[in-house]
Parts: sequence; structure tokens; C-alpha cells
Amino acid sequence: MSVQQRAANVFTPSLMAITIALATSNAAMAADAEAPATIELGATQVSGQQLGATTEGSESYTTGSMKTATKLPLTLRETPQALTVITRQRMDDQAMTSINDVVNATPGLFLNYSNGPGRQGFTARGFDIDNLMYDGIPSGYNGASVGAQPNLAMFDRVEVVRGATGLVTGAGNPSAAINLIRKRPLDEQKVTLTGAVGSWDDYRGELDASSPLNDSGTWRGRVVTSYRDANSFIDKAEQDHGLFYAVTEADLGEDTTLTLGYSNQKDKTNYFWGASMVGLDGRHLGLSRSYNPGTDWENKDQEINTVFAELRQRLANDWSLQVNANYAEQNALFSGSYQSRWTNSTLARTVYQASYDENQAGLDAFASGPFEAFGRTHELVVGASKRIYDMTTHNYSPYDLNWPINAGKPNFTRTNNVREVTTQDGFYLTSRLSLADPLKLILGARLDWYDYDNRDAAGDYKVTRNLTRYAGLIYDLDDQHSVYVSYSDIFTPQKEKSTAGTPLKPIVGKNYEVGVKGEYFGGALNASVALFRVDQENRAVAVVVPNCPQATCSVASGEIRSQGIDFELQGALTENWQIGGGYTYARTHTIKDDANPQKVNKQFDTDIPEHLFKVTTRYNFQGPLEKLRVGGNISWQSRMYNDIKLADGSYYRLKQGGYAVTDLMAGYRVNQHLDLQLNANNIFDRRYYQSISESVDYGGDSYGSPRNMMLTAKYSF
Repeated sequence: MSVQQRAANVFTPSLMAITIALATSNAAMAADAEAPATIELGATQVSGQQLGATTEGSESYTTGSMKTATKLPLTLRETPQALTVITRQRMDDQAMTSINDVVNATPGLFLNYSNGPGRQGFTARGFDIDNLMYDGIPSGYNGASVGAQPNLAMFDRVEVVRGATGLVTGAGNPSAAINLIRKRPLDEQKVTLTGAVGSWDDYRGELDASSPLNDSGTWRGRVVTSYRDANSFIDKAEQDHGLFYAVTEADLGEDTTLTLGYSNQKDKTNYFWGASMVGLDGRHLGLSRSYNPGTDWENKDQEINTVFAELRQRLANDWSLQVNANYAEQNALFSGSYQSRWTNSTLARTVYQASYDENQAGLDAFASGPFEAFGRTHELVVGASKRIYDMTTHNYSPYDLNWPINAGKPNFTRTNNVREVTTQDGFYLTSRLSLADPLKLILGARLDWYDYDNRDAAGDYKVTRNLTRYAGLIYDLDDQHSVYVSYSDIFTPQKEKSTAGTPLKPIVGKNYEVGVKGEYFGGALNASVALFRVDQENRAVAVVVPNCPQATCSVASGEIRSQGIDFELQGALTENWQIGGGYTYARTHTIKDDANPQKVNKQFDTDIPEHLFKVTTRYNFQGPLEKLRVGGNISWQSRMYNDIKLADGSYYRLKQGGYAVTDLMAGYRVNQHLDLQLNANNIFDRRYYQSISESVDYGGDSYGSPRNMMLTAKYSF
């Protein structure tokens, strides 16, 4: 039996009950034997002096530095873009378990369910996020197909940079970079057992153990394993999530550190594709929130194995070399259906099955350090990277658009395979120039070679020596405030072909931003406000021409613009009060479309809200109530709508009005080992659609979760 299988068998939902029983027993013994009558909890200092990049154990809602935007280790104030860090403390306070929870809590990011209730996509500033990063290495993400939801149990923090991020990701949309930073071994021995039980038979057990592996502490290890078994407010909907993560870190010398790690994640659900239909008149049917439009044979089953390595070498003159490598294999099988009316408005099912073999490899190496010029000290980063994305899709028959509504599972038979391999090689350089004591200039450039190879059909294309640029100017107004202006861009290769049969040039995304940032209490509290404009140019638009050499001819005439404002506050208001949140307004509209001029100046995607407001907070009481903490969060979004075409040619505007959802949290530290926490979500039981339909021909109405609770017990020793 493998390590992963043993872990999955051990960490069943019953661990929650075992954990609580063990914790209660040990707490009682500790109280009798040695625990003082009153627990002395150290006050949190409102000071940035103790904040580093790692957030675990800081109890903070912000970080000391992050590299995601430029590869330079800069504070939030020193980085000329809108930034958010979701720290380990914030994940724990909000009982987050997956990347979906992070996106739902991050200002300016929208969790998009338009592909189905279990195939979430992420958007920022009106554009899809098509890359996730792991320890700084980009990894392709496609929520409509095999996009996995990383389990947060193995991560220290998630760093988010909004806008175009081509300097660090290479190809992609001008939306955002989401960088998940893995937990590393601790210097001291620590074991944490966590058990949780929630509404609709939601059970979770977790073990996190870290320890030095030799007497000198130069070799350290950590293991995290988690298992979750949950039902849903949707009838007969189920999900299972398993994780095994192991990482070791060794100091090979005074200046050399090597990190090696492995993770296995398994996810399974039977509710992921089909949402509820609307009526033939385009209106919501107002069905029960528990209604399940799917069938009992549907299944989405994914397993991801990942290995990674990191080498850090400290060089002379404060320079350093870092090499990161990541390789992941994902195997997935999707069997699903959704209700549809493709023929004569007759209710039927669209049925589909496919399996996927997805392999992703990434390598990133860079050297960084200071240099002297013109009597001042500057910083430089020089690096190179390589990415390989290899996807094989195994298609099955039937792919039927008119399967009888109450018929059983089709006899799916494999038909053909499609393999697509994408490689991207890049070289980059970033510098931070000290022009004067209060004035810094960040300049960056990246050169990419991009190659798409369809092994089973025509459509190969290449992009050679694409230049990505980055520039930012930061001026310190005083010791706490700075103003900045920045420009960054990104490119997205596209498969569409011109009238000559050649691939269109890449889509180009550009991000312009100007803002003010504040840093208070030595970096413990960060605030920012930014005005931004994002342009995406050269989008393919289909055109009708005689003698088109392929099925569809296109021209690069589409242009989309997003512009708006971004406010954010994250960190400590007082020694005992943490806060994180912000408001974003992003108007995304078409400014050029030669084939569809009627779309010009119209909202580009109407089922993405233009306004987002999110805030979360936690307060630790002092004095007689020092064991108690309370908190909560509110998220509000503006309306979404779709203009649905009816059978008579008219349109009905289907809406989900603006709404707010309120959550509350209360925690109680029983003693130095045992901590209890209750999270109550959607406490006012707000009834709302998290996605709405685009057509009467297929379902898109998906309810958000009703009021629910989660009780978590955490025992550490």
C-alpha cells in the first residue's frame, strides 16, 4: 500500500471526533498537572519589524515583502501595482480550504461560475485569469476543463498582483497573477491536529507535523495531510478531497539551502457541470435551492501528483542565486450532463465524457543583488525560465445534445485522442534604480519564444522573441506615503487564422496604473488607492470572406478596455485588530470590433459585476476575555445580467441584482494547546444566484450557499 493510500485511509472524517476527544482529554490533564489558572497570551505588536515574507505564525493580515510582481523582494508600498496577500492567519480565520475561497475573499477578483457550479473560473479587471503560480512558477489554469482547485492546507500564503503581469508569467491575459507559496519546514518541532464538522455532513480532518531531522537542525521536514468528505445543500451532491504533502529542507552549507517536496491531491464530485434552466420566457424558474438538475451517474474525478525543488545559493557581495523547478501530472475523468433545449425547445440532456492527461513542467533560475553606479546603490535581477504544457484529451462517444431527459448513463466508448504541447522559453531582467533618496525607478523586460504544437491536427504556430516591458516610478512623499505610476504588458497567442491561412499575431494586453500607497506601524498596516486602465488589443474577430482557406477566417480587430479604481486596506489597525479588504470598480467594454460594430461601447461581459466590495476583520479581546476572538466578513457585488434571445426574436433581460453576504466568526483558545472556532456563513440566509443563464437552450442558474456553519477544533503540541 502506498504512502498516499495509507494517509487517505487514516485521515477519514472520524479524525474530527478523535481530535476533539484527544484535545479535550489532554486539556483536562494539562489543567490538573501544570497549566496555570490564567493563560498569558502575548500581545500582538503593531510593528512591521517582525514581518517577513512568511506569514505563518505572524497572526497578521499582511506581509513584510513579496516578489510576485517583479522578482524583487519589495514591500507592498515599494511595488507599483495593486497587491493583495491572503495570509495563513486570514485563511484560518475564514476557514478557507481551496483556492476558490481565496478568490472569493480577494479584492478585485471574481469567482465565476458561468462554466458550471463545479468548474469555476477566476476573473480580474474583466479578464479571465489563465495562470496560477506555485512558488513563482506559472502553471496553466483552465477552469472550464481540468482546472484543479489547490488545497490550501499546504500553503503559507497567496500573493495576488492585479493587472498585466507578463514580466513574471510570460503569456496570459491582463488580469492578475495568483501566486501560491507552499509551507516550508519549521525550525522547531510542532504538530497540529485539526478536525472540523459543518452543515450538510461536511467533515474534515488534517495533520500538520514539522520537525528538525538532525541534532543541529540543518535538516528539517514537514508533512501535511488532509481529508474532507462533504455533502451539499444540493440534493445528492457530494464531494471528497484528499491531500498528502511532504517537504524537506537541508542546509548543505552556510550559504546553500536545498528544498525538495511532493504532493498528491485527489478531488471528486458528482455535481460540476449542469445548472438549472430558465423558462422559455427567459425568466428564473424560482426552483428550490436544493434542486439538483444533474443525474446520479455524473462524476468529476481528478488526481494531481507534483514534485518540486528549490535551490538557494548565497553569493559574494550580497548576491544570491535561486533555482526553482516544478513538475505536475494530472489525470482526470469527467462524465457529466446538463439540461438543454437544443431541438424544438424540447427538454433533453447534453451528455459528455472525456479523460485528460495533463503534464506541466516549469523551471525558473535567477540571480539577484545590489550594484553601485553614479554614487548610489541599485538592485538587479537576471533570470531565465522554461515552461512545458502537455495535454492529451481522450474523447468518448456519444457526445449527444438530445439525450432523453430521464434516460440512464450512456454507454461511453473512447473514440480519439488529441494531444497539444505548448512550450515557452523566456529571459528576463529587472532593475530597481535609486534616482534619488525619495525616487525609485523599476525597469523590466522579458523576451519569450512560444511554440504551440497540435500533434493530431493542423494549427501549429510560433511566436518568436516577443518583448514584454515593465516600468514603475515611485516617489516617497514622506516616511509613510508614496505615489507611483506604472506600465506593464502581457501577450496571448491565439489559434485563429487570417484570410491568408496564417495565425494572427498575439493579443497584447497593457496595464496603466497610477496610485498612492501608505505604510503604517512599521509595515503592519498597508493601504492603497489606484486608478487603472487595461487594454487588450488584436482580439480575433471572425469575418466572412470568399475562398477562406480554413473553416473560419478572422482578423485581429477586436479591442477591449477595462478602467476603474481600486481601494485596499490590509493589516493591523491596533495591536489586537486585524483587517483586510477593499473596493474595486472595473468597467470593461468593447472599444473596437469591426465585425460587430453594434458592440462598441457596450459592456464586454455582463454577467461579471462591475463593483466588488469585500472586507474581513478579526478582533482579539484582552483582559478577562483574552481567550476570546471575534470576526466576520462582508462581500457585496453589483448586479449581473444577460439579454436572452427568445423564440420570437425578442430579448428578455435576466438579472441578479446586487447583493451582500455576511459571515461571522468566533474563536476561543481553551488553553495553550486547544483552540475552538465557529464560522457562520451567510448568516442572514441571503437567497441569490452565483451565476445566471445566458440562453433558454441550456441551464446557467446556480444558487449560492444558504446559511451554514462550521465548527473547527485545533490541537497543537
